[in-house]
Amino acid sequence: PGALSSSTGTRHIRPTCSLFSKYHKFCPSPATKNLQAPARINLHFSGKYDIILTKSSPSSPAVGRTGQGHISQTEEHPMSKITIIGAGSVGATIANDMVTMGIATEIVLIDVKTEKARGEALDIYQGITYCSPAIVRSGDYPDAAGSDIVIITSGIARRPGQTRLELIQTNAGIIRDIAPQIAKTAPEALYIIVSNPVDVLTYIFHKVSGIPEKRIIGTGTTLDTARLQAELARRFRISPQNIHAYVYGEHGDSSFVPWSLAYIANNPINELKETARENPLTDWNYDYDAMEEFVRTSGARVIQAKGATFYAISISVCHICKCILTGAGTALTVSTMFHGEYGIDDVCMSTLSVVDREGVRYRIPNRLTEDEVARLRHSAECLKAVIRQVAF
Repeated sequence: PGALSSSTGTRHIRPTCSLFSKYHKFCPSPATKNLQAPARINLHFSGKYDIILTKSSPSSPAVGRTGQGHISQTEEHPMSKITIIGAGSVGATIANDMVTMGIATEIVLIDVKTEKARGEALDIYQGITYCSPAIVRSGDYPDAAGSDIVIITSGIARRPGQTRLELIQTNAGIIRDIAPQIAKTAPEALYIIVSNPVDVLTYIFHKVSGIPEKRIIGTGTTLDTARLQAELARRFRISPQNIHAYVYGEHGDSSFVPWSLAYIANNPINELKETARENPLTDWNYDYDAMEEFVRTSGARVIQAKGATFYAISISVCHICKCILTGAGTALTVSTMFHGEYGIDDVCMSTLSVVDREGVRYRIPNRLTEDEVARLRHSAECLKAVIRQVAF
């Protein structure tokens, strides 16, 4: 308890809380650290773990946030608060992966099952000793205030005897209920929709939330793309990072691969056909239809084997968050609203778009073949047919 501050100039600061020892820029170890800065560093200890860390200069007033064990924003260590709505298998796995990857400094889990959310948050937080400093807690919509990103995973799985349309209608109702509450609390956040059917629910969120379009992102075919790249990497015996191939359209039965955009180690995939057949390390007969069917049915195979999918989608969501927070501008197959591109309008689905801290910066205008454009339009019509049947 008490307060410690350094005046302008060089000061020696000895951290008195192990939480600060992990933030090496200020306190690299329990030993003393010289801080030379024209700015003022203020460390305020309030209670056992409540901490405010603020940075100010003569021309800039101090700013900061508080929280249990919370380290607030500095220029050297920008804050990243992420709220996850839905603490089921997908939501909880996303929270855990974010902690292990060091993506967020504060994670809030919200669920109608408050005890479930509390238990998941506590379970994840108690392993924080071996990860980057972060706060993981459960809460309600007001606790999402100030979030940089809000991730929506809420929804129910398909029950025996339930039609696909009944499932969509139920999950659409959940999104319709969540949207105004969270938008009121976190109007400046970027929103990532994960719940299925993701393209339909992303579209509904656009229509009912009031959040600007560029700040609404559906996971779309990012998972499908990861599955495609992983399988191609296995077949070509090469790192997935050397695979540039993508899944377009809906996250569902009408998705497809625009093979004209597919490159392996900077070589068009079509040009590798002859050399690949001569290469005994390549395990593929270039059956494009079979590869697309493998990608489309991968989720069903996982569900049949273990009952649900949540690891790969969690990693995909974490990757989207990392791309957003780095702000570099990354091309991803996220689900976004169409406005005339490829002759398609008023539907959400996936092509390559550039995302950064502002959200969706722009859609990349890839030149597709006539057949690929036709397939993309067919996917759009499939989604519109579903949307017309959903009341929201």
